[in-house]
Amino acid sequence: MDSKTQIINVLDEYCHRRGDREIMRIYLTDHPGSLERIAEECQVDVSTVKRVINRNSYIYKYLPESDPKLNRK
Repeated sequence: MDSKTQIINVLDEYCHRRGDREIMRIYLTDHPGSLERIAEECQVDVSTVKRVINRNSYIYKYLPESDPKLNRK
């Protein structure tokens, strides 16, 4: 199973808000380059994107270790 599929499975299991799942999926799998691009694609404010990312930061511990976006320390 590839990393993208694993991320989507984790989001489906642990992220209960549909809008949050969509924002997190784009953020973690599509690598859009900026929060502004995510906000535009999801038709929300940048502040909403930031809140969703912060609110769902607990899921990082369930994501595959090989994802370079996570930069765990």
